[in-house]
Amino acid sequence: MTDTPRTLAEELRTRTDSGLVDLLRARPDLLSPVPGDVTQLATRAGTRASVVRAVERLDRFALQAAEALAVAPDPCPYAVLAALMTGDAGDAAVLAELPRAVAELRTQALVWGPDDRLRLVRTARELLTPSATHPSPTGLGPSVAEATSGMSPGRLQEIIAAAGLPATHDPVTAVSALAALFTDRARMAALLDTAPAESVAVLDKLLWGPPYGGVTDRPAPHLQWLLDRGLLLPVGARNVVLPREAALHLRAGRAHRTPEPVPPALAPVTARDPQAVDGAAAGQAFTALATVEELLKEWDLGGPAVLRAGGLSVRDLKRTAAALDTTEQLAAFWLELAYAAGLVASDGEADERYAATPAAEEWLQLPDELRWAELVAGWLAATRTPGVVGSADAKGRALAALGPHLDRSPAPEVRRRALTLLAALPPGAAVPAGAVLDRLHWERPLRGAAPGAPASGTGTGAPASDLRSRLAQWTLAEAELLGVTGRGALATHGRVLIGAETSPQADGPAVPPGPEPAAVPSAAETRAAAARAAALLAPHLPEPLDHVLLQADLTAVAPGPLRRPLGEALDVLADVESKGGATVYRFTPGSVRRALDAGRSAAELQDFLATHSRTPVPQPLAYLIDDVARRHGQLRIGAASAYVRCDDDALLSEILADRRAAPLRLRRLAPTVLAAQTAPDQLLEGLRAMGYAPAAESAAGDVLITRPDSYRTPPRTAPAPVPEGPPAPDPALVGAAVRAIRAGDLAATAERKPVEAAAAPAPGTLPRTTSAETLATMQAAVLTQAAVWIGYVNVDGAASQRVIAPVRVEGGFVTAYDHTSDEVRTYPLHRITGVAELADDAS
Repeated sequence: MTDTPRTLAEELRTRTDSGLVDLLRARPDLLSPVPGDVTQLATRAGTRASVVRAVERLDRFALQAAEALAVAPDPCPYAVLAALMTGDAGDAAVLAELPRAVAELRTQALVWGPDDRLRLVRTARELLTPSATHPSPTGLGPSVAEATSGMSPGRLQEIIAAAGLPATHDPVTAVSALAALFTDRARMAALLDTAPAESVAVLDKLLWGPPYGGVTDRPAPHLQWLLDRGLLLPVGARNVVLPREAALHLRAGRAHRTPEPVPPALAPVTARDPQAVDGAAAGQAFTALATVEELLKEWDLGGPAVLRAGGLSVRDLKRTAAALDTTEQLAAFWLELAYAAGLVASDGEADERYAATPAAEEWLQLPDELRWAELVAGWLAATRTPGVVGSADAKGRALAALGPHLDRSPAPEVRRRALTLLAALPPGAAVPAGAVLDRLHWERPLRGAAPGAPASGTGTGAPASDLRSRLAQWTLAEAELLGVTGRGALATHGRVLIGAETSPQADGPAVPPGPEPAAVPSAAETRAAAARAAALLAPHLPEPLDHVLLQADLTAVAPGPLRRPLGEALDVLADVESKGGATVYRFTPGSVRRALDAGRSAAELQDFLATHSRTPVPQPLAYLIDDVARRHGQLRIGAASAYVRCDDDALLSEILADRRAAPLRLRRLAPTVLAAQTAPDQLLEGLRAMGYAPAAESAAGDVLITRPDSYRTPPRTAPAPVPEGPPAPDPALVGAAVRAIRAGDLAATAERKPVEAAAAPAPGTLPRTTSAETLATMQAAVLTQAAVWIGYVNVDGAASQRVIAPVRVEGGFVTAYDHTSDEVRTYPLHRITGVAELADDAS
């Protein structure tokens, strides 16, 4: 039977390899770099930064167990911990879940020791132990010994005498006697029976915290009664505290007012038709695609300028919101969504501005379901959070859309976890957003808050200022906008998107999720899941139409989404008047002229409308096209600096006589030619504003066709997510790290022996083996996961000795964790002069 471990390092040394693997997977920060041995592992596991990360990953009940250990004696028997968690009455649910909570604390190396001597690591105890400036979530104050540490011996004797205790010979026994009184239920009850009612009322106010209060120079009699008997102890000139032992008696032994052994239920559940949910989600998905497409079209010729500090100005955000017919906050979401998918970016020029990227052209050509997959894959993995746009940063500056400082590293994990909770419900089921927020806050009560701060909010749900809660709220709203959910329920394709294809079970007391770094899949896995989800979404998306309905009031109605060539042609020929379930286009002289400028003839326009309309071309529309086409190009604008040419000299005389032409500064050069002292494009706009339909011409006299060219940025990649802490470690790396840690322990005390029966090399000399022996030993070490000692000569001819843990041997190279340099390296086998096994310690 092994002795009881005296330190955390000794306890870790007794763990199995699988136990160390569980620790390193739960706390991946311990792997950077890989510890040299178990002692280094234990030291790193006790550092403040690492302990804070581990404590933040605890669920509510495991955290409550750790808080109870922080106020319990050290070491603490399991029975004492159970009493602190349940009190006198006992709670079956708490007792049933407590072993799981303790096991989680053990796995993360926050608690060590046998059940009769549980020890909370010192750093965690310091984080969770209450003080005047650092109140405990339990609401308990300092112990009697801590509160009386600076009290005079005479005052201590006065207190124990007033409490009815015999005098002692030293302060230590006096403090022990007072603490024993407060923990003795019968004697404490008898003492409180003699207390004035006002004194009991004061204790009730301090009972569940905060345990501190203020007194005057002359305390009232009921306060003096408490001070005389040590039920209130001074912690300053005018402050007092309720000692921990007295508070626990008044609480019937409970450290927490309300232990929470199981997560809050996702309720109430509203059942909906799964097909109706999928249909509603598909409609939202199509709307999302149309909105992003409209954004790209709005920025087709180049978007707004980039602020000097980065991002979009408030004015440009308002203009974008007006163009998309939405709010500024939603406009920021669509901008960031397109940015996360790599569809928009800055062009990087001297006068930097935003524009669509070359990837946007490829995206526009994809089928609708694949375009949706690109958007949601970028959204799921993005750490940029549009919800914070408009709020102030640490320096009081407003955060801009597409600007810096929008990354919130917990966002991907929170998004996925919130959707996973919805996937735990039956198909079509929806719950209020508050239920999801409460569950997430139970799972990570300290994430986004300092350890030691109250874990619960105001009593109903998570605090509004909690970052995880706000991320979850934004997630649920954004998932509805993207069509991942419909009518508040997760759609079928949404379940596939997060890898929840299996049949959901009824919601119940679920085990908290694993460590967050392991919960977020890779980008490739996310894209593959999005592609599978898109295949399920495709049948629910509306089929694009190849026709419109022309009406006599110079409008055309598209009763649904149009095929891309038809929609693009109509965008040139007509102006969009209204959007919705059906899009209404209006034909105007300006829109028809725009189509003629793009190179279409009147006959082509008439034929186009007749081909794509389910109704005959109305006579007013045909007359409008013919009339604009008859006048189009009658005037010709060229560059002299600019001139106007027309075969009808009467028309030129009419223009010269028009007062509105004065800013153009025209003069007649010939009967059919006018010269202007303005640029050709300004002359074109000026004459069009006067009601004419001029056309630009080239130096050869040909009409210039003005098709607007799309402006694109140079190739740009989507922004990389900002990880939250170290990534989830690869299983092979974790296994190699455990072998290296074991090898480090052995290397300190191991007896080195050669592979063969030959005599061991003298200390400080390199082992010598043949190439075949080296290869065979390395291959055997990979199979047995053993550490070996090698002699190695680098490219400069310098010889060294190393302890390595081989992982793979192939192609004349061995890949191994090098204990000497704390890193995984690859060694050419021909540079290894020899290899020796590490012998185990003698039993």
